[in-house]
Amino acid sequence: MPIFIQKTLYSLSLLLGVTFISFMLMVYFGPDRSYAIAGKNPDAAQLEEIRQQLGYNQPLTSRYLGYIKDLASFNLGLSESSGKPVARLLAETIPTSLLLLLPGFLIGNLLALMLAMIAAWYKHSWPDRLLTNLSLLGVSISFLIIIIVLSTWLCTPQGLNLFPSRGWRVDGLSSWLTYATVPSLALIFVTVFFNLRFYRALLLDEMEQDYIRTARAYGAGPFAIMFSEALPNTLIPILTRLLFSLPAILVSGSLVLESYFGIPGIGKVSFDAIFNADQPVLNAIVSLSAVMIVVVTWLADFIYPRLDPRISQHLVVR
Repeated sequence: MPIFIQKTLYSLSLLLGVTFISFMLMVYFGPDRSYAIAGKNPDAAQLEEIRQQLGYNQPLTSRYLGYIKDLASFNLGLSESSGKPVARLLAETIPTSLLLLLPGFLIGNLLALMLAMIAAWYKHSWPDRLLTNLSLLGVSISFLIIIIVLSTWLCTPQGLNLFPSRGWRVDGLSSWLTYATVPSLALIFVTVFFNLRFYRALLLDEMEQDYIRTARAYGAGPFAIMFSEALPNTLIPILTRLLFSLPAILVSGSLVLESYFGIPGIGKVSFDAIFNADQPVLNAIVSLSAVMIVVVTWLADFIYPRLDPRISQHLVVR
């Protein structure tokens, strides 16, 4: 069977398993909405009628298949707090979160990789020790503390008062820079120090290889060794780190940033749904996160052989 079909079937089976777990936790064993709909002092007949309308009396298989059908058709129901269709709510907020998070995420990882190259090249010398200690200090500081400090310093009259402290009124590059700068700086700070030690460890391991010693013996400089030799051979773990960080950054990272700065993205929607016990929105966000992880896994299986042909050969032999 071709590798493409194998990987697609595996991803589909993984998707079914992940959505089944989400369904069991969030829907099947989730809150019973019949009492909230029936109001005070409902009788048994009223409850039974409501349960039939909600599909609670259907078999597990039928309910799960209906759940999958709704996900596939983006029929995610209505938000209990706002009354809006959940699919439209997500469509309005996800682009905002991407505009807010992706630049800081990419810049932070790029800076972490550059600093890790410096640390790996000057192993056990003062630049390496300085960057390692800064990384330990950075990861020990709470994300919320970083946000508060930057916001106080850059967004209040007691500080520089250069940027708005809350809101999101973006209609172009200038307004985007105005509202996204401080949240992006906070995300860059966390991303750099969270990834610096990981990238340093990868590059240090590669620097111990024989071909690197040979290149150094022939007089190759740090730029040539890092970018032409070491970096290409560490792309797979780096890419894995990037791909599997995206779902977490999109939901958990945006939740803190958007809640603090009042930005109407997926994180703010998640926070409001948790606070208001908005079950349809929570179901959609949990399912979306699960689907994103499966899609990322599927993409990784096709990108890896392009970066290292030996992976493709191994799959064919197996």
